Amino acid sequence: MSALNVNGRDHTVDTDPGTPILWVLRDTLGMTGTKFGCGAAQCGACTVHLDGEAIRSCVTPLSAAEGRKITTIEATTDGADTVGAAVHAAWLKHDVAQCGYCQSGQIMSATAFLKSLPRGKQPTAAEIDAAMDGNICRCGTYARIRAAVADAARALA
Repeated sequence: MSALNVNGRDHTVDTDPGTPILWVLRDTLGMTGTKFGCGAAQCGACTVHLDGEAIRSCVTPLSAAEGRKITTIEATTDGADTVGAAVHAAWLKHDVAQCGYCQSGQIMSATAFLKSLPRGKQPTAAEIDAAMDGNICRCGTYARIRAAVADAARALA
């Protein structure tokens, strides 16, 4: 049995500790906002936060999450996360999503990045690109992603 805190709620799961967090979220807890992309931590579709840090849940074992806080895309839309709300608003404003498959991972990476910045800091395009590196968008909406992250940073200043 493993004790998890996901989006501020405690859960107990009877799952092998080596199981990737992604599958615990999707198959055991029914939280399907986090997507499976490559299974090798290369695409970013499975990005969640572990104690506020963006991680690839497809390769991070359940055992790494015990006693720590997991945050998923579902928690960034509940209105309590001001950074997540700003990112979502910017995503809509800039019409970022096309197919949408990678977007939960993109949003989670952008949210972690903006939370890591000193309050009011406006990131450069190069800083945004570096923070979002490793999140692949098959539709190629990178310019809109960059614009949305910059816009969210301005909204939070």
